[in-house]
Amino acid sequence: MTRHRYTVPAQWPFDVRRLPFFYGWAIWLFSTMGFLMSIPGQTMGMAVFTDAFIETLGLSRTQLSITYFFGTLGSALFLTRAGRWYDRLGARTMMVGASLGLALVLLYISSVDLLAGAIAGWTGWALGVVTFPLIMLGYFGVRFAGQGVMTSASRNVLLVWFERRRGIVSGSRGVFVSLGFSLAPLLLALLIGQFGWRGALLVMALALGAVFSVLALIFLRDSPESCGLLPDGASSKGHPLGGKMSPAGADRTLSHARRTPVFWLYSCGLSIHALFGTAVTFHIVAIFAEAGRGQGEAFGFFLPQALVATSVNLVASWLADSRRLKPFLLLMLLAFLFGGCGLLNLHAPWGYWLLVVGFGAGGGLWGVLSNLAFVRHFGRLHLGEISGLNTALTVFASAVGPVLFSLGYDWVGSYRAPAFACTVGLGVLLLVALTKLPNDA
Repeated sequence: MTRHRYTVPAQWPFDVRRLPFFYGWAIWLFSTMGFLMSIPGQTMGMAVFTDAFIETLGLSRTQLSITYFFGTLGSALFLTRAGRWYDRLGARTMMVGASLGLALVLLYISSVDLLAGAIAGWTGWALGVVTFPLIMLGYFGVRFAGQGVMTSASRNVLLVWFERRRGIVSGSRGVFVSLGFSLAPLLLALLIGQFGWRGALLVMALALGAVFSVLALIFLRDSPESCGLLPDGASSKGHPLGGKMSPAGADRTLSHARRTPVFWLYSCGLSIHALFGTAVTFHIVAIFAEAGRGQGEAFGFFLPQALVATSVNLVASWLADSRRLKPFLLLMLLAFLFGGCGLLNLHAPWGYWLLVVGFGAGGGLWGVLSNLAFVRHFGRLHLGEISGLNTALTVFASAVGPVLFSLGYDWVGSYRAPAFACTVGLGVLLLVALTKLPNDA
């Protein structure tokens, strides 16, 4: 691993080698916390505020979806560069910066209506004309700092501290992340009910800016090598650095990765879930209402889905440490295909449970592949940049999803048409991966 420049010394404020346990487990804790702290930048974090924003900002649901699209798309354009920053500066600096940046953006969003009202009063423009670019800028900020930088840094930092147990360690983290993500809409709805939408944003900003950024600065470390340690807590004598699945010399550049079908097939598989899943999450209340189901069922859907996802993720992560990843990709696409069929029949009890199981199992497998695919095939040296490009593609897809569903509803008066298109896309990608992805990938 290259040494990160312009970063806080690994021995500050304490030397982790003097602790009575392998510090990778502390990194596991902060990697998990980093994922949970990215929730304000995730779709399920912003989706809870959708109705409040529509009412306050003078925008229609489609207009708000379009601002989300352009804000997310804009953030995706910078994520490969952010990956280069990660390779240069390390996880510690990037996670502190991302948490502070996300906190500032949340403060900004909490005052968008006040700022827009002042500008509209001064210029005489309609409120919606002013709020459209302002909230789009806010979405850009939360998506870049939250879903982009915070999520990628939290994922990558754990991958370099473990090698032989990388799958099961990241899978155990996924249990808590999935549960946290599933509970987030319910908890944020309660927070909004207690403090209002503005107060909820301020509480999250305080937690990020005043609490997590300080903890990350004190306790995070970029890599075991920077601390004088080795992955997995192994001794230096006879340590097979790189391990069976990550042989020495396997590090590849972004240029090499972009020329391989392995990179694009895994990226497309991860991205189509982001497109479909983000769209459903963003419009969850409206989609369930169209199927004759209430808001409580809509928000409650995330919990059983998370239980399926965590169970599948934990088992698959354990298996993936000693197996190739192609079968996991195929199973993931097949699970999402079943979930899409469930969404198309959401009015029926079996459709609801097919959606829960399909999206839950697919999400669990998605977690395995997003953790292991790129470090397994391309090594650690340029992991930030390579995973940054994948994150950019994933974020771009997540930008397309909500607006695709909004436009589909506007054109045909139902969410079934875009859901059908996504389901067909999953089937096509499954066939391509089955025939074009090498068996040893």
